[in-house]
Amino acid sequence: MGRMGADPEFLGTTVPLPSVAAAVVELPATHHTVLLRPDRRLAAAAVVDIDGATLVDVPREGARWHLDPRVPAEQQTGAAVYADNPLDRGHLVRRRDPCWGEPAVAALASRQTFSYANAAPQVAVFNQSKDLWLGLEDYVLGAADAAGARLTVLTGPVLADDDPGYRGCRLPRAFWKVAAWTGADGSLAATGYLLDQSALLDAVLGSAASAVEPDLGGYRTYQVPVGRLADLTGLDLGPLVAADRLPAARAAAAVARTGYGVELSGYADVVLGG
Repeated sequence: MGRMGADPEFLGTTVPLPSVAAAVVELPATHHTVLLRPDRRLAAAAVVDIDGATLVDVPREGARWHLDPRVPAEQQTGAAVYADNPLDRGHLVRRRDPCWGEPAVAALASRQTFSYANAAPQVAVFNQSKDLWLGLEDYVLGAADAAGARLTVLTGPVLADDDPGYRGCRLPRAFWKVAAWTGADGSLAATGYLLDQSALLDAVLGSAASAVEPDLGGYRTYQVPVGRLADLTGLDLGPLVAADRLPAARAAAAVARTGYGVELSGYADVVLGG
């Protein structure tokens, strides 16, 4: 059986689960952990360990979204929030990421990612920018000097106090991600990213969340200093802040220009050092 929960020692150097001042419920699953914030009915963070050398291709067929039985239903954002509107159940831990090791273990990991605790509402417009967001793990695994092709990915919604209310929950305007690996020199390395869906979300809510997907243009995806993500989310990201591969001078210039960081139009824009 695969390990239940993300392993802080998976990369050979300690990467603890993020912590936050708000109360969270730790929900370990195969090769990943969700930190659920009951007050927001959404995860504060989800952490997954990826062994790129032993990934297994698990079919999606038959997977069903389900409430996590370990916490009350009213503490999760369930099916009602996603019904008859242009909101997707956006996986935080991607379905494919924990699917490694023995085939039976990989299949179990895939099914477990369909927990509503591992989902957050995303506007259902699929375009280049969102495809970029969804493929960042694959790109970093292939492009970084990752020892043993191992990666730990932390992700979640940015939970702000002024997020708009909808059907008993508040919808996040942005999502964050941090990819971490051990470099060829044995040191911890990390990069941070932000997906901004503010304009899309405001337009959807302004149109009373009609069942027709809006033609609203792209998401905006940025590479962001890990320390800035810690500030935006209120999460303690531990050693990942100091391990950031985005050079400080370039990060400062990008933040001054865009307000977030380096705006990405494709993987060639991602900075992994230098």
